[in-house]
Amino acid sequence: MFDVTRLLQTLTDALSLGSLYALIAIGYTMVYGVLRLINFAHGEIFMIAMYIVFYGISLFSLPWYVTFIVTILVTALLGTLAERLAYRPLRNAPRISILISAIGVSYFLQNLATVLFGGRPLTFPQIPLFTDVLKIGDVYFQRLSLIVPVIAAVLLLLLLVLIKHTKTGLAMRAVSRDYDAASLMGIDLNRTIAITFFIGSALAGVGAIMWGMKYTRISPTIGAMPGIKCFIAAVLGGIGNTAGAVLGGLLIGFIEIVTVALFPALSGYRDAFAFVVLILVLIFVPRLVRRLAPVQRLSQTRVMREMRYGSYAMFHPFDGYWDI
Repeated sequence: MFDVTRLLQTLTDALSLGSLYALIAIGYTMVYGVLRLINFAHGEIFMIAMYIVFYGISLFSLPWYVTFIVTILVTALLGTLAERLAYRPLRNAPRISILISAIGVSYFLQNLATVLFGGRPLTFPQIPLFTDVLKIGDVYFQRLSLIVPVIAAVLLLLLLVLIKHTKTGLAMRAVSRDYDAASLMGIDLNRTIAITFFIGSALAGVGAIMWGMKYTRISPTIGAMPGIKCFIAAVLGGIGNTAGAVLGGLLIGFIEIVTVALFPALSGYRDAFAFVVLILVLIFVPRLVRRLAPVQRLSQTRVMREMRYGSYAMFHPFDGYWDI
């Protein structure tokens, strides 16, 4: 049975983990919204950020705030570099080619980290300001558990302001709507896509910093499972939908933590919960929406998107990337 203390503890942990997933999932959904690319190297960029923090603090003895700023900038530049070298030359190639390129970048970064940093797991540096344990009533939690949701909310708000109220955001929305028409209207596609990768990778860097302070193990494969889960979160929220990615991340986090709290014997299977949810959503949600929404009421825009991107884009409940 849940008492109030345990309930509050569980909800705090779930909100913190869900916010971490949301930060990383936004990067997936931004890239897909503009380029229609699943950036499978996103998890490895997340992993590189953790190593940068480790060596910045442990080897070079930089202050933590300087290390964090450098990490976010380097991570953002790394994502932009990957776009320039691995994705831009294949932009007009078949979609399968750029997808294979993304997988190749993922494995390249993973093996490069193994060569440079070794395969032995390392421990992420702990900063007392974030990792100190607080007590409110009978509830104990790290200060980080409160900081992460606040950071996620602030960054999402800033991102939405960028998308809705700046020329750069207008260019992003135009490219996401019609790639060719945006080019004909004078929008610099290379610059817009590079900025998208820069922002998405920077968010992965922020997520990596928060993740490392909460789960301290670092290894060349550390980005694989969080990356896959955040991809699932982006899909659940409607991949290409910024707010949907946040909702998907929160959903995955709450499902993991609450299920483990209710059924401790299943704690060893917590990584499988996200995949189970994804399968159920992909099977049942399109069918349910088809039954509830008459076909004749669909707008012409949604019909065109159905023809271009497939039925899942048409019937997803959080559909509508840059329209939020």
